Amino acid sequence: MEPFVLATEEVRLSVPTFADVDAITTACQDPAVAEWTVVPVPYERRHAEGFVRYHVAEGWAKGSVYTWAVRAPGDADGPLIGMVGLTCEGRPGEERAGELGYWIAADARGQGLCTAASRLVVDWALDPDGLGLSVVSWVAYVGNWASRRVAWRLGFRVEATLRRHGLQRGVRRDAWVGTLLPDDPRTPNEPWPAEAEPAEAEPAESKSADQGVSVRP
Repeated sequence: MEPFVLATEEVRLSVPTFADVDAITTACQDPAVAEWTVVPVPYERRHAEGFVRYHVAEGWAKGSVYTWAVRAPGDADGPLIGMVGLTCEGRPGEERAGELGYWIAADARGQGLCTAASRLVVDWALDPDGLGLSVVSWVAYVGNWASRRVAWRLGFRVEATLRRHGLQRGVRRDAWVGTLLPDDPRTPNEPWPAEAEPAEAEPAESKSADQGVSVRP
């Protein structure tokens, strides 16, 4: 599939390019990105170059991983301020599934951009005129309330806490797993957990155990 743009008045999503390498490298210096994703540590410019050259390009070409850079709204691409991606499985003729991932740079948080960007991708993924997936999943290491807030706002149902489910740089971590089906409302399906951090702020990082599940700079 050829990369394409998803956009609203709130946010613009377009494919990451080599022009974004410096912004990706800078964003991945954030300790929160290292804590909640599987990016290499230390994160170097060569990692961002490989991400754009191989992961992004091959994912689109094979139709297995769809990765977008999150940008401010407009008719042309502005600076990269985050990433959102969808990793897909299944063959033509089968019911297919996807896994959503995302992160937002530190200086762009608190504006609702991660939720807006992720909603665009989820709506396209579950739409019969889009990918027509049967389910989109979300995975995050336990304690990543920022990621969980985004999933909660989008209507993901947290199905379980799986022990040692996620592998992060050679270490197994407990993970939350949630799902969203095509007919599910795209609004919270339960009260915000009492034991959680407050839900007012926009998420820091998101994505499953990845940088965005499908996003692995």
